[in-house]
Amino acid sequence: MIVVTGAAGFIGSNLIARLNQDNFKDIVLVDDFSHPEKEKNLAGKTYSEKVHRDDFFAWLDKNHTFVQFIFHIGARTDTTEFDMAIFDALNIGYSKKVWEKSVVYGLPLVYASSAATYGMGELGYSDNHDLPFKLKPLNPYGVSKNEFDKWALQQEKQPYFWAGLKFFNVYGPNEYHKGRMASVIFHAYNQIQKTDKMKLFRSHHPYFKDGEQQRDFIFVDDLTNVLVFLMHHRKNNGLYNLGTGKARTFADLVKATFKAMEKPENIEFIDTPEDIRDKYQYYTCAEMDKLNGLGYHKPFTSLEEGVSIYVREFLDGHKYK
Repeated sequence: MIVVTGAAGFIGSNLIARLNQDNFKDIVLVDDFSHPEKEKNLAGKTYSEKVHRDDFFAWLDKNHTFVQFIFHIGARTDTTEFDMAIFDALNIGYSKKVWEKSVVYGLPLVYASSAATYGMGELGYSDNHDLPFKLKPLNPYGVSKNEFDKWALQQEKQPYFWAGLKFFNVYGPNEYHKGRMASVIFHAYNQIQKTDKMKLFRSHHPYFKDGEQQRDFIFVDDLTNVLVFLMHHRKNNGLYNLGTGKARTFADLVKATFKAMEKPENIEFIDTPEDIRDKYQYYTCAEMDKLNGLGYHKPFTSLEEGVSIYVREFLDGHKYK
């Protein structure tokens, strides 16, 4: 039996599809299940049971002998939310309890951290275990993820296997419910559909031209491949970056979106709002040597191929995975 928290969300539902693909069907879904659009993410999936997140720990106390692995993907991911109490409860307190139960019951654990922990990136993007104690995330979401990473690293009692994965810019199907927090590709597709053009932030940095701000974009299928690899690997505990190791520009992303939509390129640049300008990241890129050192060498989907798949197989027609 495999437990997936955040099961109805973007990454959680893609993980369930990936597990089903490998014939894992005894899966327990943990979430609040109150969002109608997120429920559509679970259509056609095979699983054993749904458990409300508030009931999960009581459920685990009764059923831990049947559980073989926990993927703790659930979190509050809104980077525009500034009520730290929400993150303290959902991203730190809840995660600590998942960890502690994993220790008590001897369960392997993989949990979702975030590249938001790196802040402006002024200290680089290394996933070594010294860096979290020096990082300065830019928002409460990033702070909450980094605080949990630091807490995990300091624990004497640990699950016999654990990995915290710093997700970079993930995109792909089943993110219709995310609103403002959906990927840039999702927003580009919708804006191009409505206006036949895409607006990007102008660069206010002397070393970057307009549209050449860069991110490490990772297709969700590549991310779930790594999750399944770690489920089987079960050694070498620690924090790991999960991106592609290649930074691509927003212009590249938008051009790929226009091409997938078979529309002529039409990019307009607008000023970055002044209230976020001093905290705007111009470059992110995952250092991937640590994960590669575990023996994971499967190639990552190129941005052009990933965008094409996402647009043509899912966004066109509002389809789910």
